[in-house]
Amino acid sequence: MIFLYNLGIRFYYFLIRIASPFNVKAKNFLAGRKGLFIALKHALIQNTSPIAWFHAASLGEFEQGLPVMEAYRKAFPSHKILVTFFSPSGYEQRKQHPIADFIFYLPIDTRSHAKRFFDVVNPTKVFFIKYEYWFHYLNEANQRSIPLYSISALFTANHIFFKPYGSFHRKMLAFFNHTFVQNESSLELLKTIGIEAASISGDTRFDRVIKTIAKPETYPSIQKFKGNDQLMIIGSAWPSDMQVILEFINTSASGLKFIIAPHMIDEASVRKVTTGLTKSVHRYSSNEIIPEATEVLILDTMNMLSSVYQYGSFAFIGGAFGDGLHNILEAVAFGLPVVFGNKGLEKFPESIELQKLGGAFSVASMANASEILEKLNKDNTFRSKTSHICKQYIQEHAGATEHILDYLKNE
Repeated sequence: MIFLYNLGIRFYYFLIRIASPFNVKAKNFLAGRKGLFIALKHALIQNTSPIAWFHAASLGEFEQGLPVMEAYRKAFPSHKILVTFFSPSGYEQRKQHPIADFIFYLPIDTRSHAKRFFDVVNPTKVFFIKYEYWFHYLNEANQRSIPLYSISALFTANHIFFKPYGSFHRKMLAFFNHTFVQNESSLELLKTIGIEAASISGDTRFDRVIKTIAKPETYPSIQKFKGNDQLMIIGSAWPSDMQVILEFINTSASGLKFIIAPHMIDEASVRKVTTGLTKSVHRYSSNEIIPEATEVLILDTMNMLSSVYQYGSFAFIGGAFGDGLHNILEAVAFGLPVVFGNKGLEKFPESIELQKLGGAFSVASMANASEILEKLNKDNTFRSKTSHICKQYIQEHAGATEHILDYLKNE
């Protein structure tokens, strides 16, 4: 099986090289790894402090692990933090983040790369966040008896670990000294394959959003743009999301304004998301002073959305008509009822739980979307009730970070 795994890794790398002249992500994927070990060795050459290594696939996983990194730094102030990313989107957006002392791409998962990486970094502890499992890196940590943890892990019965043919992947789970899972069902699944070194910590994203709502960034121009109107925020929008809500936006009466935050903010992606809008549109990146006539504000900037939700009345969160639902908790934390698509929601338990409670709504069509969005806009009592459900849900699920740090302090 290891032969097939290595072959798959090499074939993936080959495809990236083929795509790189035509795809920005593929190009960045290769460029970011060029001379990587030289850069890594140079950055660490004078370091004498213990290093905690956190690995995230991309931006979402980084945000999931961030509360643990912040708490770890407070608990172990003499340690340095190294963060690695697999995806260019995560690295490019967080490569200057102050939580880490060192931020790099993860070298491609080969046996020689893993050995060389551990020789250079020599981490004291290793944390893999949520979904990332790379055999050679996990095996190398295990071989060197370096404590290895999986944090905010989430499993379903459909994952390969729990299939009859998943023995190779089950071996990767067995490498971890401890796995911190988000819910009871994940813990029970691990028990079925003999993984006992696990506990329910919860989802660290709840701790992250609680910190955000306690001290959000403020944007006076956006507050002025909202005025006394209702404000619908479309977060992490893809063209497939806009196809479903475009009619509602274009036909809405006065008294409701919109902020659209495209998931991708390059020029071509922004154009795709905004095509078809008939209302007065302003792009925030062009001028932070928003004209009075603006009805739709395009938030084509990074690192603003999580705080901008404070100005919203309700939200539509993108991704669930395509690759996967984006973070709904940032909006929910500010008490915004959320609407989203209906695909792949089993991977996002918070979306299912909130629907059962009445604070979130999935839609399958333009008609479904328009109906619930109109109710959230016009029915103040309904909106207030769903808002309360959302706020309460966030508070009841806090504490994952504390659970993880208590374990690390007492092991």
